[in-house]
Amino acid sequence: MTTTPNKPILNTSLPPQFRKIRLELAREPDHPEGDVGSGYVMVAPLDDGYRIDQKLWRANREACRVVRIRPDEEYILGHLVHHQGGGWVLHYDGAPDTPDEIGFHFKDEHFVPGEYVSIGEGDRMHTYRVTMVSRL
Repeated sequence: MTTTPNKPILNTSLPPQFRKIRLELAREPDHPEGDVGSGYVMVAPLDDGYRIDQKLWRANREACRVVRIRPDEEYILGHLVHHQGGGWVLHYDGAPDTPDEIGFHFKDEHFVPGEYVSIGEGDRMHTYRVTMVSRL
Protein backbone atom coordinates (compact mmCIF):
# COMPACT_ATOMS: atom_id res chain seq x y z
CA MET A 1 0.00 0.00 0.00
CA THR A 2 1.34 3.40 -0.84
CA THR A 3 1.64 6.18 1.68
CA THR A 4 0.30 8.90 -0.60
CA PRO A 5 -2.35 11.13 0.97
CA ASN A 6 -5.93 9.93 0.63
CA LYS A 7 -7.82 11.63 -2.17
CA PRO A 8 -11.47 12.55 -1.71
CA ILE A 9 -13.79 10.01 -3.27
CA LEU A 10 -17.19 11.05 -4.57
CA ASN A 11 -19.91 8.65 -3.47
CA THR A 12 -21.56 9.02 -6.86
CA SER A 13 -18.47 7.61 -8.56
CA LEU A 14 -18.71 4.30 -6.67
CA PRO A 15 -20.82 1.27 -7.63
CA PRO A 16 -24.17 1.09 -5.80
CA GLN A 17 -23.02 -1.98 -3.81
CA PHE A 18 -20.82 0.21 -1.60
CA ARG A 19 -21.97 0.49 2.00
CA LYS A 20 -21.00 2.29 5.17
CA ILE A 21 -20.69 -0.32 7.93
CA ARG A 22 -20.47 0.47 11.65
CA LEU A 23 -19.10 -2.09 14.12
CA GLU A 24 -19.30 -1.63 17.91
CA LEU A 25 -17.52 -3.66 20.57
CA ALA A 26 -19.78 -6.46 21.80
CA ARG A 27 -19.97 -7.78 25.35
CA GLU A 28 -16.74 -9.21 26.72
CA PRO A 29 -15.25 -9.63 30.22
CA ASP A 30 -13.76 -6.11 30.34
CA HIS A 31 -16.92 -4.59 28.83
CA PRO A 32 -19.98 -6.56 30.09
CA GLU A 33 -22.34 -4.15 28.29
CA GLY A 34 -20.14 -3.78 25.22
CA ASP A 35 -18.79 -0.35 24.27
CA VAL A 36 -20.41 1.90 21.66
CA GLY A 37 -17.32 4.13 21.81
CA SER A 38 -15.00 1.36 20.58
CA GLY A 39 -15.46 0.25 17.05
CA TYR A 40 -14.90 0.75 13.38
CA VAL A 41 -16.58 2.42 10.45
CA MET A 42 -15.83 0.78 7.14
CA VAL A 43 -16.67 1.62 3.56
CA ALA A 44 -16.79 -1.52 1.45
CA PRO A 45 -18.77 -3.15 -1.37
CA LEU A 46 -21.15 -5.92 -0.33
CA ASP A 47 -22.54 -8.64 -2.58
CA ASP A 48 -26.13 -9.93 -2.58
CA GLY A 49 -25.32 -12.08 0.48
CA TYR A 50 -23.97 -9.03 2.36
CA ARG A 51 -20.41 -10.36 2.20
CA ILE A 52 -17.46 -8.22 1.13
CA ASP A 53 -17.38 -8.32 -2.67
CA GLN A 54 -13.77 -9.10 -3.57
CA LYS A 55 -14.20 -8.31 -7.27
CA LEU A 56 -15.59 -4.82 -6.57
CA TRP A 57 -12.98 -4.30 -3.86
CA ARG A 58 -10.23 -5.05 -6.38
CA ALA A 59 -11.66 -2.50 -8.84
CA ASN A 60 -12.08 0.17 -6.12
CA ARG A 61 -9.32 -0.50 -3.55
CA GLU A 62 -8.71 3.14 -2.69
CA ALA A 63 -12.37 3.60 -1.75
CA CYS A 64 -12.39 0.69 0.73
CA ARG A 65 -11.54 2.59 3.88
CA VAL A 66 -11.73 2.06 7.61
CA VAL A 67 -11.76 4.32 10.64
CA ARG A 68 -10.73 2.87 14.00
CA ILE A 69 -12.65 4.50 16.86
CA ARG A 70 -11.57 4.32 20.50
CA PRO A 71 -12.60 6.41 23.51
CA ASP A 72 -10.17 9.21 24.31
CA GLU A 73 -8.07 8.51 21.19
CA GLU A 74 -7.86 10.19 17.82
CA TYR A 75 -9.43 8.30 14.95
CA ILE A 76 -6.99 6.14 13.00
CA LEU A 77 -7.61 6.01 9.25
CA GLY A 78 -6.77 3.10 7.01
CA HIS A 79 -7.86 0.74 4.28
CA LEU A 80 -9.52 -2.63 4.01
CA VAL A 81 -6.91 -4.86 2.35
CA HIS A 82 -7.28 -8.36 0.93
CA HIS A 83 -4.41 -10.80 1.33
CA GLN A 84 -3.65 -13.91 -0.67
CA GLY A 85 -5.45 -16.88 0.78
CA GLY A 86 -8.67 -14.94 1.32
CA GLY A 87 -7.91 -12.98 4.48
CA TRP A 88 -8.99 -9.39 5.08
CA VAL A 89 -6.86 -6.95 7.04
CA LEU A 90 -7.42 -3.45 8.41
CA HIS A 91 -4.26 -1.58 7.42
CA TYR A 92 -3.55 1.83 8.95
CA ASP A 93 -1.75 3.98 6.39
CA GLY A 94 -0.64 6.97 8.41
CA ALA A 95 -0.06 5.17 11.71
CA PRO A 96 3.13 3.10 11.37
CA ASP A 97 3.02 2.24 15.09
CA THR A 98 -0.43 0.68 14.71
CA PRO A 99 -0.17 -2.90 13.46
CA ASP A 100 -2.58 -4.32 10.93
CA GLU A 101 -5.67 -5.93 12.43
CA ILE A 102 -7.09 -9.15 11.05
CA GLY A 103 -10.75 -9.56 10.13
CA PHE A 104 -11.34 -13.11 11.33
CA HIS A 105 -13.18 -15.01 8.57
CA PHE A 106 -14.36 -11.73 7.02
CA LYS A 107 -14.74 -13.52 3.66
CA ASP A 108 -17.57 -15.60 5.18
CA GLU A 109 -19.20 -12.92 7.34
CA HIS A 110 -22.58 -11.36 6.59
CA PHE A 111 -22.42 -7.63 7.29
CA VAL A 112 -26.00 -7.05 8.41
CA PRO A 113 -27.18 -5.29 11.59
CA GLY A 114 -27.26 -7.63 14.56
CA GLU A 115 -24.58 -10.00 13.25
CA TYR A 116 -21.21 -10.37 14.97
CA VAL A 117 -17.71 -10.28 13.49
CA SER A 118 -14.31 -10.80 15.09
CA ILE A 119 -11.18 -8.72 14.66
CA GLY A 120 -7.71 -9.74 15.82
CA GLU A 121 -6.04 -6.80 17.53
CA GLY A 122 -2.48 -7.67 18.45
CA ASP A 123 -2.58 -10.94 20.37
CA ARG A 124 -6.29 -10.64 21.30
CA MET A 125 -9.46 -11.37 19.39
CA HIS A 126 -12.44 -9.06 19.99
CA THR A 127 -16.03 -9.46 18.88
CA TYR A 128 -17.93 -6.57 17.32
CA ARG A 129 -21.61 -6.24 16.54
CA VAL A 130 -22.69 -4.84 13.20
CA THR A 131 -24.89 -1.94 14.24
CA MET A 132 -25.44 -0.17 10.93
CA VAL A 133 -25.19 -0.84 7.22
CA SER A 134 -26.27 2.00 4.95
CA ARG A 135 -25.93 3.13 1.36
CA LEU A 136 -23.41 5.88 0.71
